[in-house]
This record gives sequence, structure tokens and C-alpha cells, in this order.
Amino acid sequence: MNFYLLFKSLHLIAVISWMAGLLYLPRIFVYHSEAKDDSQRETFKVMERKLYNFIMMPAMILSWLFGFLLIHSLGFSIFLELWMQIKIISILLLTYYHFYLGRHLSLFSLNNNKNSSKFFRIINEIPTILLIVIVFVVVFKPL
Repeated sequence: MNFYLLFKSLHLIAVISWMAGLLYLPRIFVYHSEAKDDSQRETFKVMERKLYNFIMMPAMILSWLFGFLLIHSLGFSIFLELWMQIKIISILLLTYYHFYLGRHLSLFSLNNNKNSSKFFRIINEIPTILLIVIVFVVVFKPL
């Protein structure tokens, strides 16, 4: 069995799941910040918590795990290549963004959100930009 291709497939599945969450959670925050009554806010709290804890967190962990296994398969000398350095920096930024969203999740759960729906609409573009960077550097592998 070709473990490299297995790890690559599982890595892609985990990354797609993680990205879906990174793109969807801020959209829920948009609607949550615009919610008018307590019933709506409580529903959003449940949606946010389940998305973050049951989809995003496992997907992020699996993305890192299978990414590490891919790097192990290729050899750690891959870190000397510019495309991998750009990818790692982008992944670290995505990971920071993930936990930044977790901070907002905590604020919403405490009814302590101070940000507008416009703020969440704007930060919702961050993972899209990083995804574009990652895909292009992985496909084109600049020197």
C-alpha cells in the first residue's frame, strides 16, 4: 500500500473539513451578532459550539497529523524549499485564526461580544486568502 497517497488523501479530506468550518463559523457569528432575541442567540451558541468542537477542532488536528505524516514520508529536507516555508507560515496563520475564532466563540457564549456583524464579514475573508496562497504554492512550488 502506498502510505504517501493514503496520508495525502486523508490530509485533503481533513483540510477541506477544517476550511469549511473556518469559513462557516464567522458567518454564524454574523447572524448571531444580528440576532434580536434570546431564543435565536441560544440557538447560535449551540451551532457555534458544535461546529467548533465536533468538526473544526478534530479536522484541524487531523490536518496537522496527516500533514506531519506527509512531511515525514517526503523527508524533513522539504522545509528547505520556499513553497513549503510559505505553506507552513500560512498554516500557522490559519491555526492562529482558528483559535482566534475560538476566543470569539467564548465571548459569544458569555454574551460578551463587542464586535459588529460587519467585523465578522470582513474577517471571514482571511481563510479564503490563505487558502488561495496555500493552493498556489503547493501546485506551482516556486523556488
